[in-house]
Amino acid sequence: MKFTLSWLKDHLETEASLDEITEALTDLGLEVEEVFNPADRLKDFTLGHVTHAEQHPDADRLRVCKVATGEGELQIICGAPNAREGITVVVARPGVYVPGIDTTIGVGKIRGIESHGMMCSEREMELSEEHDGIIELPSGAVGDRFIDWLAENDPAKVDPVIEIAITPNRPDALGVAGIARDLAARGLGRLKERAIEPVPGEYPCPVSVSIDDDTLDGCRVFAGRLIRDVRNGPSPQWLQDLLRAIGLRPISLLVDITNYFTFDRNRPLHVFDADKMQGGLRVHRAKGGETILALDEKTYTLQPGMMVISDQNGPESIAGIMGGEHSGVTAETRNVFVESAFWDFVQIAHAGRALKINSDARYRFERGVDPEFTLPGLELATQMILDLCGGEASEVVVAGAVPDHSRAYRLNPARVQSLVGMEIPESDQRQTLTRLGFRLEGNMAHVPSWRPDVQGEADLVEEVARIASLTRLEGKPLPRLTEGMPRPVMTPGQRREQAARRTCAALGYNECVSYSFIDQASAALFGGGDDATMLENPISSEMSHMRPALLPGLLQAAARNQARGFMDLALFEIGPAFHGGEPQEEHVLVTGLLVGRTGPKDVHGAARPVDLYDAKADAEAVLAARGAPARVQILRGASDWWHPGRHGRICLGPKKMLGVFGELHPKVLRALDVKGPAVAFTLWPEEIPAARKALATRSALELRDLQAVERDFAFVVDADVEALTLVNAAAGADKALIEDVRVFDEFIGGALGEGKKSLALTVRLQPADKTLTDAEIEAISGKIVDKVAKATGGVLRG
Repeated sequence: MKFTLSWLKDHLETEASLDEITEALTDLGLEVEEVFNPADRLKDFTLGHVTHAEQHPDADRLRVCKVATGEGELQIICGAPNAREGITVVVARPGVYVPGIDTTIGVGKIRGIESHGMMCSEREMELSEEHDGIIELPSGAVGDRFIDWLAENDPAKVDPVIEIAITPNRPDALGVAGIARDLAARGLGRLKERAIEPVPGEYPCPVSVSIDDDTLDGCRVFAGRLIRDVRNGPSPQWLQDLLRAIGLRPISLLVDITNYFTFDRNRPLHVFDADKMQGGLRVHRAKGGETILALDEKTYTLQPGMMVISDQNGPESIAGIMGGEHSGVTAETRNVFVESAFWDFVQIAHAGRALKINSDARYRFERGVDPEFTLPGLELATQMILDLCGGEASEVVVAGAVPDHSRAYRLNPARVQSLVGMEIPESDQRQTLTRLGFRLEGNMAHVPSWRPDVQGEADLVEEVARIASLTRLEGKPLPRLTEGMPRPVMTPGQRREQAARRTCAALGYNECVSYSFIDQASAALFGGGDDATMLENPISSEMSHMRPALLPGLLQAAARNQARGFMDLALFEIGPAFHGGEPQEEHVLVTGLLVGRTGPKDVHGAARPVDLYDAKADAEAVLAARGAPARVQILRGASDWWHPGRHGRICLGPKKMLGVFGELHPKVLRALDVKGPAVAFTLWPEEIPAARKALATRSALELRDLQAVERDFAFVVDADVEALTLVNAAAGADKALIEDVRVFDEFIGGALGEGKKSLALTVRLQPADKTLTDAEIEAISGKIVDKVAKATGGVLRG
């Protein structure tokens, strides 16, 4: 939306400067995109008086002039045919930039004679295309600024042009009058209210208008009148200057008047040449296939349902979008029919998009115009046509009726404080709404017809805050909800999750974030893929089920990386998995995956394939970071996607499992196209018992100053007995004293006989309050032997 400062002042009585106006517009939500001020490029030009002029001795077309300026007399060589003694001119002194020739004037010699400046033409100053001679001014004092002379004698040439961006919810700002109303409400001046007097009709209108019944939802009111004996010549200079300033080309007086009201009042109009019409005008829907040559000299084929204005000859205008060439006005036009209508914005938008027509009328109708201004706009246009073109106006003919857009919302002054955070007195709020055109009856604010965007109480608050300026908002700290030390923001579970994430990253893992949806085949490999976890409306077949574990996503990521040549991977993910379709049937997991080798190959053979002990060590590190008990049991019996002989469950007891680690089953790796070896761990953080005491700091380091005692035991057991069974049994003999149990030897065969083996254990005893006596050591040793014998059937090796 473009307009000039003088155009704005036609509606706003103000003493505000251009900068104050542009700053206020942006603050009001009408963002200023560009300001073009012609005075900025003409500010250095001054007036001069030619006191003497004579022929250049070496050039027939050049004259050597003496010019009186505000800084003394200058010698200027000029080739203009009208350069002569006694005229007032516009002077560019050395150092002044001349925009029309893109040159900064300097001191130079022309045919051996120095020239100290330039006398300018209108084209050289980009005032017009006139270049037949230099500017001759009828008045002006030597040394005055040229822009001051223009402001007094030809203000259109130094009239600033303002361009603002209009959001779709502010159609009222598509007219200069609406912009002036906002500025007046802000306090930058007084809105010039002008009464609109109806133009009396001197005779009945010979042109009838009608709207088909099936078109009333698209055209609620259609009005017009005939004006005969008009003179359609060039527009007056002031109107041409306004239109050129905003980028429009003056066409003819009648057309320019309709363009003027489109931008001045956001009221698109259309003028038909009545002598080219047959019969009355009918607003109806196209059947489809009709063609019309529009004013842009293009032929359009109408689609079924589009609204069109027709006479007996056929379509004369695409309703609300563009008129037809056949009934367009020309210099010979003498009788015109002026039309003003209110169209449905949705139907105009659909038709404009389908026909690919962008016009000022469509732009405004599809955003919304003031329905109650339909007839007043026609009266204003009629009066201007009569004033500028002459003629006699008929009575107004109307089809349909102006729709009722009246609505009111309660003004609650306290809502400004709660929604915006600004304290604005109730009297100021009411005054603001009144200045914007709202009508207040008690606490009910009646919305003006030109504001279709106001649809509730919150919009009233927005208007009040917008006019008051959101720059008045002051930052304030949020109030403390509790006294003393603030409570932790993160829950214990969130802190544990954070600790697990940091620990995995510190161990060299890369975090993955995968979808919670996977395909049915992958879900079935990990105990899922049933109907309970199937999505009702999946976005693809590869995302048909909720994931039962995090391992499928990590293994798929590993397969994609291996396909690109990255064979050694360390990936982890923390997130939910699902064992049912109900909200409570989900659990959080921490899963890590190691694939390939522990590092790059080197000459010392340091790189080796990953094994289950790598996964075990990492799982224990994550559990330790999350505060899990240090003493746990490693048991068998995990799910079938783990290798049956190379895995372990980390438990606090037979029924309390914290996690599982080990190699993945080869069938799983083949199904997901992962090249092994691949080991992993999965932890259930919700199973980790919470600390008995919540401390803000770490617990104190507990050091034992008493000497530990180690005892070795060798047990003969059946060959199929697992070493882990012996370790767990020995560790359970005395949980207070036994600090560590480990296997240090295995012997098979020899005198032990077939089906037997010997496993040697080292048990470390750590006393806490006193040194152990031999008797106490022997008693604990006996308990160890009994426990192992009971758990495995083994006996001490003799």
